Amino acid sequence: MTRNWTPLALIWLVLAVIGLVGTWYFNLGSIVAGRDFVGDWVGSGPSVSSLTVDLLIAAVAGSILIIVESKRLGMRFGWVYIVLSLVIAFAFAFPLFLALRERRLVAARTEADVSRSLDL
Repeated sequence: MTRNWTPLALIWLVLAVIGLVGTWYFNLGSIVAGRDFVGDWVGSGPSVSSLTVDLLIAAVAGSILIIVESKRLGMRFGWVYIVLSLVIAFAFAFPLFLALRERRLVAARTEADVSRSLDL
């Protein structure tokens, strides 16, 4: 169960869970109250609009990183993280990607170490 789970991968995974719970707590509250969630983002003033732009730019940059790193590391289904960020939250999808990326990197290092030891 703990194979390839480094402390960094666990940190990313914890952040993913916090992102999931934190965003959906407020999303569900908005739904229950019958609020116009997107309208409240745009219509509530400059500070909310600033936050929206800030998060949108970070999400776009992170999405690009997800696609590039997924291809570079041979991680299949990199596009799923982008879909998750649209359906659930970027605060969930990006740390989840980082956790699984870290596992991939550790597995690759382990394979390289084993290969080197067999060559000796």
